[in-house]
Amino acid sequence: MSQRLSAHEILDLVLDAGSFVSWDTAPIAVDTDESYRADLDAAAAKTGLDESVITGEGTVHGRRVAVIACEFGFLAGSIGVAAAERIVAAVERATAQSLPLLASPTSGGTRMQEGTLAFVQMVKIAAAITVHKAAHLPYLVYLRNPTTGGVFASWGSLGHVTVAEPGALVGFLGPRVYQALYGEKFPEGVQTAENLYRNGVIDGVVPPKWLRHLVIRALRVLTGESDAVMDPLPEPAHIPDVPAWQSVMLSRRADRPGIRALLRYAATEQVPLSGTGQGEADKTVLVSLARFRGAPCVLFGQDRSGQSAQHTMGPGALREARRAMKLAEELRIPLVLVIDTLGASLSKEAEERGLAPEIARCLADLVTLDTPTVSVLLGQGTGGGALALLPADRVLTAQNGWLAPLPPEGASAIVHRDTTHAPRMAAAQGIRSLDLLRDGIVDAIIPELPDAADEPVEFSKRVGAAIARELVTLAAEPAADRHTSRIARYRSLGLPR
Repeated sequence: MSQRLSAHEILDLVLDAGSFVSWDTAPIAVDTDESYRADLDAAAAKTGLDESVITGEGTVHGRRVAVIACEFGFLAGSIGVAAAERIVAAVERATAQSLPLLASPTSGGTRMQEGTLAFVQMVKIAAAITVHKAAHLPYLVYLRNPTTGGVFASWGSLGHVTVAEPGALVGFLGPRVYQALYGEKFPEGVQTAENLYRNGVIDGVVPPKWLRHLVIRALRVLTGESDAVMDPLPEPAHIPDVPAWQSVMLSRRADRPGIRALLRYAATEQVPLSGTGQGEADKTVLVSLARFRGAPCVLFGQDRSGQSAQHTMGPGALREARRAMKLAEELRIPLVLVIDTLGASLSKEAEERGLAPEIARCLADLVTLDTPTVSVLLGQGTGGGALALLPADRVLTAQNGWLAPLPPEGASAIVHRDTTHAPRMAAAQGIRSLDLLRDGIVDAIIPELPDAADEPVEFSKRVGAAIARELVTLAAEPAADRHTSRIARYRSLGLPR
């Protein structure tokens, strides 16, 4: 770890120069004995502060934001009644003024000198943050070294986006406390920012010098900031009437561009996120804040580069999808879903961890989600794992994208008891893009000229342009009309037109 940054230093790194304005007033009075009073006086002399947290507002790239930052030098950044009251007042003021909120905790947790009364302050802080988020306002968290105890277990873990300082000690129970209680050291390497990132507890590990850039990019999406304009509709492309099996085989090419190519070549902004925030991170999927031609969205999709026959999406992937749905709904920004999957995991672990119920919850959440949604069938669309991401206001498909209850080989095995009839089953089941358009399952086909794998950059840009066009169109529609149309769409599927 590098030298520990003070509260003012971290704000200086993020905020525009000279823009910080303090919101702090004198701390409220709390009961103190002589020893505790001496500790407070010593902490004040050491740091030049009157409490373990500073609050206020400033600007980031000209945008007003509210800020809260802990000072570890003041009694290990611990939170007592006065510090908690200062935090809550700042959160409530940010909510009242409709400001995004940036928080940077570094703390040993509850202030032991104030006991249980300090301990329960975390409840009111968490409540204030929840009200702020319910007002559809962004909350970003940067965990500094160390962040433990009640702080990590309350306002340190409620961010829409949560990242941490490299090498930071982050955990629930401090290692010194663990050793004192259990007579042995806590396992090495568990309570680190990097380990929590790998395990889907936080979204990333970011050096302080890069934090400002991350905040700027994240707020461009999280605030719904859009400078997108509607592109003219392209001339209708001729979609060749090729056999479904040909699309299946082309969709399986190892060099076919997937969601990572879409972000690389078509996104005008991206902030990668990670995991469910609850200790799950499935490498077969990807979630990111993104903008396509200036139109903001939460992007979630299946990542073909993380899949193999032995490694397919599990229930954790769908819990990540539901995190993306909740993030989009809380912030009232669109959700874009990318379908490109070999199929969901067929395993003992997947069954026991609730794969089927997670598919059901995704379907229920998506159909009723209170934000614009666009689904893109980018390649393979096999089974419930594909269906879970399908229901949307607008559904697009690549020319060689396809959707089926099983891979054609599986359908052949059921009907014909062999796999040799797979091409015939692909044709009979209506899985290819032209069939999906005819049946009202998709709204538009994105051409491949002649195959996405042969033109990865141009194809990805074409997909990005199509997404942006739909996002701009949906943004102009009244929410109630959009929701009614979505329900009606799926209610009428398969009925005579």
